[in-house]
Amino acid sequence: MSRVAIVTGASSGIGAATARRLAGEGFHVLAAARRTDRLAGLVDQITADGGTATAVACDVTSDESVAALAQAARQAPGPVTLLVNNAGGARGLDPVETGSVEDWQWMYDVNVLGTLRVTQALLPELAASGAGTIVVVSSTAGFTVYEGGGGYTAAKHAQTAVAGTLRLELCGRPVRVIEIDPGMVKTDEFALVRFGGDAGRAEAVYAGVAEPLLADDVADCIAWCATRPQHVNVDRLVVRPLAQAAQHKVHRAS
Repeated sequence: MSRVAIVTGASSGIGAATARRLAGEGFHVLAAARRTDRLAGLVDQITADGGTATAVACDVTSDESVAALAQAARQAPGPVTLLVNNAGGARGLDPVETGSVEDWQWMYDVNVLGTLRVTQALLPELAASGAGTIVVVSSTAGFTVYEGGGGYTAAKHAQTAVAGTLRLELCGRPVRVIEIDPGMVKTDEFALVRFGGDAGRAEAVYAGVAEPLLADDVADCIAWCATRPQHVNVDRLVVRPLAQAAQHKVHRAS
C-alpha cells in the first residue's frame, strides 16, 4: 500500500516539481490545482517515469472544492501521510499608498486562507495515519519586508504565523509541521502573474542573476524534509540562491 502525498498548486512551478519528486520517492501523489489540463500532462509524465499520481481539480479558495479534495483523499490507495500546501502567489509590486485592495485580498485568500482550508480538511487523514507531515511553502517574504511588497509580505507573514501556531497546537499528536521559505526562485509563472503577464517586467526580476533557484531545487528541499525519520521535525528551512545574500542584496552580473 502506497503512502499518499497531496500537493496543492501542482499544475506548474514548485508544485509540479514537488509532485514529480515525491512520486520518485515512492508516494502516490494527489496533484491538486485548478488547471486540470496541465495536471493531466503531469500525471502522464509521472506515470511514464514509473510513479503513480492522480489529478484532482481543486481551487483552494473554495470550500466546496477543498471538500472534494478531502473526499478524494479518503478514496486514495493508501494512508495520507503528507500534505504540501504549495498553492500561492503574488500580485503587484505597488506601495502600500496605492496598492490594490483586490490584489491584497487575492493574495490573502490564496496564500493564507487556502492553507487554512486545505489543512483543516486534510488534518483528520494525516493524524489517522499515525505519521503525518504538513509542509507549508511560504517565502523569505514571510519574515522580511521590502518596498512594494506589502501585500505579498503581509500574506506570507500570516502564512508563517499559521504554520508556527499549528506546530504548537499539534504538539503531542503524530503530525509534523514544516515550513519551507525560498528566496529568489525562477519559475515559468510566478513573476508573470505578479506583473499581470508583462514578460519584460517579469524577466527583469532575474536580470543578471546567473543561477537563481529553480523549482526542482525547492522540490528537493521539500522532499528531504518530508522524508526524514518521523521524530525529526525541520521547523523551518530557508533556501536562497548563492547570488542572494538577503532579500535586498542580490549579486547581478553587469
